[in-house]
Amino acid sequence: MARLLIIHHTPSPHMQEMFEAVLSGATDPEIQGVEVVRRAALACTPVDMLQADGYLLGTTANLGYMSGALKHAFDVCYYPCLDSTRGRPYGLYIHGNQGTEGAERSVDGVTTGMGWVKAAAPVVVLGPPTKADLSRCWELGATVAAQLME
Repeated sequence: MARLLIIHHTPSPHMQEMFEAVLSGATDPEIQGVEVVRRAALACTPVDMLQADGYLLGTTANLGYMSGALKHAFDVCYYPCLDSTRGRPYGLYIHGNQGTEGAERSVDGVTTGMGWVKAAAPVVVLGPPTKADLSRCWELGATVAAQLME
C-alpha cells in the first residue's frame, strides 16, 4: 500500500480548516490503496519521510518564509532522506495574512534540492479561507493521493 505523508504546521483556526480539507481530499473513499499519515512538522522524523511515497506540506507564511516548524522538519530530514526520496511527488498549501511568495520560494528551494516533483500547483490562501479555497485544498489532497494509487 502506498503511503502519503502530510507534514503540517497548524497553529491557527485558518490552517486547521485548510488541513482538514486537504485530509478530506486525500482520504476520499474513491482513493484506494493509499494510507494517509499525518505528522506535525515539529514531530516529523527521517523515518516518516523515508516510509512515505508522497508528501503534502502545510505551512504558514512567516515573515516571508516557510514556518520555522516546517523548516525544522526539513533540517532534520534533508540529508538522511536526500538520496532515497528523489522523484517523489508533493503538494503544498500555504496560509498567510500578507505576501506568501517567500514561503513558497523557500519550500520550492528545499524540495528542488531533494529532487521531489511538484504534483499540483500550490494552494495559497490569504486571510480567512473561503469555500473556494477549501475546495482547492480538498482537490490538492485528492490529486496527490490519487497519483499514489496502485
